[in-house]
Amino acid sequence: MTTITVNAPDISCDNCKAHVEKDISALAGVASVVADVASKDVVITFDESQLTRDQINEAMDEAGYPVA
Repeated sequence: MTTITVNAPDISCDNCKAHVEKDISALAGVASVVADVASKDVVITFDESQLTRDQINEAMDEAGYPVA
């Protein structure tokens, strides 16, 4: 498992946090997702054999929260 932290400046409320956590958690290979409204950071733990960082960034874009 790999853990990365990405910054998503458009996360501004608890609804945003929930949306990001739900959408990214649905990706195959994701073990955990924790978004923080205050820092705008999203900590994602995932299996690199099933998912790449680029795919995560793309999913963040599709969810409406592009990575900075």
